[in-house]
Amino acid sequence: MVKVYTTESCPFCVTLKDFLKNNNIEFESFNVAEDLEARKEMIEKSGQMGVPVMDIDGQIVIGFDKRKIVELLGIKEEK
Repeated sequence: MVKVYTTESCPFCVTLKDFLKNNNIEFESFNVAEDLEARKEMIEKSGQMGVPVMDIDGQIVIGFDKRKIVELLGIKEEK
């Protein structure tokens, strides 16, 4: 399961979600500006408040780290 912690005003969050959609990756998105429980969960997992944060089966990715996301999800990128 892929969880994405975001805010509406974060351009990197939009880029991340678009990347996941374009690669047919199912994910659950949480707006941590409005969802206090999700914000608390994100902070506990990542140790910080910046977004985006991804939880890929327990592996935490902070920011839009494309290389790490591709590696963890096994996405085959076109050259």
